[in-house]
Amino acid sequence: MNPLPAFDADRALRMAGRTFEIEARGLAELAARLRGTGGAAFAEAVRALLACRGRVVVMGMGKSGHVGRKIAATLASTGTPAFFVHPAEAGHGDLGMVQPGDVVLALSNSGESDELAALLPALRRLGVTLVAMTGRADSTLARHADLVLSCEVAEEACPLNLAPTASTTAQLALGDALAVALLDARGFREEDFARSHPGGALGRKLLMHVRDLMRQGDAVPRVARGAGFTELLREMTGKGLGFTAVVAADGRPDGIFTDGDLRRLIERGAAGDELRALTAADVMHRGPRLVRADALAVDAAAVMEQHRVTSVLVVDAAGLLVGALNSNDLMRAKVI
Repeated sequence: MNPLPAFDADRALRMAGRTFEIEARGLAELAARLRGTGGAAFAEAVRALLACRGRVVVMGMGKSGHVGRKIAATLASTGTPAFFVHPAEAGHGDLGMVQPGDVVLALSNSGESDELAALLPALRRLGVTLVAMTGRADSTLARHADLVLSCEVAEEACPLNLAPTASTTAQLALGDALAVALLDARGFREEDFARSHPGGALGRKLLMHVRDLMRQGDAVPRVARGAGFTELLREMTGKGLGFTAVVAADGRPDGIFTDGDLRRLIERGAAGDELRALTAADVMHRGPRLVRADALAVDAAAVMEQHRVTSVLVVDAAGLLVGALNSNDLMRAKVI
């Protein structure tokens, strides 16, 4: 191996800029092609994937295979059931994962991958719809496909014009375009995305309900309207939430008393016998902030932020007190 030449930082930056320019031109050409002669094939491919009653099976060798895995993952997470099958493994049994009614999306820039070509007769016998994503419209893969999506680029970003660079960028962008068109056609929403990403931040925000996080049962501080001030303090401090709900005889929250309310009472000079003579109804703050148990946790967070409070009371559909929620509960669940 020849010794490495001296590193030239300016040359490295020029090469990076050249890469971006070549790949950007490739994407611009791809967009122009979809606006022109390639638009009909793209629309038909979207229609075929949308009508698929099985799954979309993505295949590709080498760098096209790596891109294919990402495309399959993007499709699956945006409402189109999809998975990746390695063409070489398919020739040794994994083709059994492909069933009649599936759509096969096969990626090959040259369209001459031996491993894919070997599968074409078997795919035809299965009766699947074959969508080819290739840079050569006259290739073996393109000739045997039902639909052809061109990802042709004028040149690779590699200075030797050998390493797949601009071509794989075009494949990736075309796969993203398919996924976006499909999710739009399906009416895919944030809630649907969250169901595919329950462990992510969006999943927590859109799938977690107040009932999943709220304190309930004996953990909810509550007293009746006629409770004395001493009982009120004991309940508030014993439950450790910094407040207690004041509940009417029918179980509906009538008010709330917080440690802030206590501080303000003391600042006004109330003390001793005067405080002990008070009832919960005398000192409660009327109109507490309420959320439904079936509300999304993120909506409870919005109520707290809007009204600048750190806790809310939770009620059921009948308006009865069933729980309590504070900002610490939301933070522990990473909702906020």
